[in-house]
Amino acid sequence: MRKLPLHWQILIAIVAGVAAGWLSGDEGSFAGVHFYGVYDFVGTLFINALKMLIVPLIMSSIIVGVAGLGSSGSLGRLGGKTLLFYGITTLLATMVGLVLVNIVQPGLVDGQPAKDLLALEKSTSAVAANVGEGGSAAQLVDLFLSMVPPNIVSAAAEGQMLGLIFFSIVFGYFITRVGGEHADILYRFWDALFAVMMRVTVWVMAFAPIGVFGLVARTVAKTGFDAAQPLVVFSLVVLAALGVHALLVIPALLKFVGKVNPVAMYRAVAPALLTAFSTASSSATLPVTMDCVERRAGVSNRVSSFVLPLGATVNMNGTALYECVAAIFIAQAYGLELSFVTQFVIVTTAIVTSVGVAGIPSASLVAIAIILSAVGLPVEAVGVLFVFDRILDMARTAINILGDTACAVIIARLEGQEDILVKDAPAAAGA
Repeated sequence: MRKLPLHWQILIAIVAGVAAGWLSGDEGSFAGVHFYGVYDFVGTLFINALKMLIVPLIMSSIIVGVAGLGSSGSLGRLGGKTLLFYGITTLLATMVGLVLVNIVQPGLVDGQPAKDLLALEKSTSAVAANVGEGGSAAQLVDLFLSMVPPNIVSAAAEGQMLGLIFFSIVFGYFITRVGGEHADILYRFWDALFAVMMRVTVWVMAFAPIGVFGLVARTVAKTGFDAAQPLVVFSLVVLAALGVHALLVIPALLKFVGKVNPVAMYRAVAPALLTAFSTASSSATLPVTMDCVERRAGVSNRVSSFVLPLGATVNMNGTALYECVAAIFIAQAYGLELSFVTQFVIVTTAIVTSVGVAGIPSASLVAIAIILSAVGLPVEAVGVLFVFDRILDMARTAINILGDTACAVIIARLEGQEDILVKDAPAAAGA
């Protein structure tokens, strides 16, 4: 098993979990050991491990990212345009997902919440109390107050993610302002912590097949195959939203902002999109992405060498869309009517966390846990998303790369480069 890629291990674990849960049910036992209890223990242990990563991972990644950008001298005209484009496309992606998930409502089956079908154990009343339903001005005020926690240690202990994210952004920014030895020491500390947390995350994800087995087996043992219907509809909503973003939003930006032919751009970057879909890794696809954008699309190395590596780290259109849809789906499954304020929190947190943990394998699992914590939804509910996550991960990674390549083409055009997507036009390496 160890020689197989992680995604194949997870797929095998899903199949094994379905079979084990179906055969044992929630009453099966052997030698006095109840199988359902074993599934629950294994799944809960894995979820706890994911929770353990959240605070140090999100703080270190955001602090390093903000401090790195501020100290690199890259936030000039080119950097400003790039970050603005990345922010706009990520916001548009999450809004597409938000609209579709509210229209289709995959968390409801025949008009009823899918909570029991998905074997979600926490009561709706308890979840509603944590989320704080309603849309009053007082709730909006509380939202902004929670962004500035009076005690950052207490905020970390209680999982107040908005406060931690705000503090991390401010802290990272002011690292670049103290200058000299202090800035160097602080940056190296947080960068080292981030590197360690990446290693810890890889280690935790090595046990993902075991955790997935427990989570899937527990769900099937409890509900049989009834959970398949809402999960299939949820997956179709995610794929439809990704399709709208890829076939309508990005082409519109290419046509009306970049003044280029979207079909020619898609043809030029097709190898990168296919590589991203097959590997489900933006970082692993980066060399292919740069080759397509420079050699096939004709973007200068000056633009591509800045835009694309930055995009592989911070621009996650597909990931942010998926996180937003997943959080709303889980809320619907609990029968919650989320207010505008709560959905605004979900969108904002999805955008920020898609940046914060973008370089981590299976990052969306950690990011969704962060979003659920931020709005008061049970983190344990993330377990139901594993069944179809692999194909969705491949699709959203391809959309991430599409956003990066579109940004490179549009920024090059805005920088005055005219020979973009001209057949056989070599990239102007020094332009």
